[in-house]
Amino acid sequence: MKTLVIASSNSGKIHEFTSLMKALPINVQPQPEGMEVEETGSTFAANAQLKAKAVACRTGEWALADDSGLRVDALDGAPGVHSARYAATDAARIERLLKAIENCNQREAHFCAALCIAAPDGRVLLEVEGRCQGRITRTPRGDQGFGYDPIFEVDGTGLTFAEMALAEKKLHGHRGRAFTALEPQLRELLATL
Repeated sequence: MKTLVIASSNSGKIHEFTSLMKALPINVQPQPEGMEVEETGSTFAANAQLKAKAVACRTGEWALADDSGLRVDALDGAPGVHSARYAATDAARIERLLKAIENCNQREAHFCAALCIAAPDGRVLLEVEGRCQGRITRTPRGDQGFGYDPIFEVDGTGLTFAEMALAEKKLHGHRGRAFTALEPQLRELLATL
């Protein structure tokens, strides 16, 4: 069974990917504790690549990294690649974002997720992107998920990500959509081993 290291220290992200991959012949592992990779890319794809390559090189195993974030139309796409660094905690990020658009009626936004799998020799094996359209709510709703999930209502559902079960989030979510694009390619790649 092939080991795939999730290039993240975010427990919510690791749990989500472990769930998404349970049907694959893969041994999912978290990245080494205390490992941090500086996200210096100007796009989600560039940051995912940086993280996947660094973790694959360090662990000697394939590594899957994602870089994802929220782009709010009224904020010219912010927080964007700085979504995780927009404030110190999830609650502080939500508070800052809601305050930035509190008097704004234009609340359209989208989540984007770029996934990259890299080999220990630095080769990029697979890359995909997923996107989810929605809007920013006026107050947080729900207690599932992490990050901006409680204030992002997915178009056509009437629910925030934090109000959805994991299966529904996979169906609608940016990471789930990216994984749906990645899964058949990953199965193909695993079949060649």
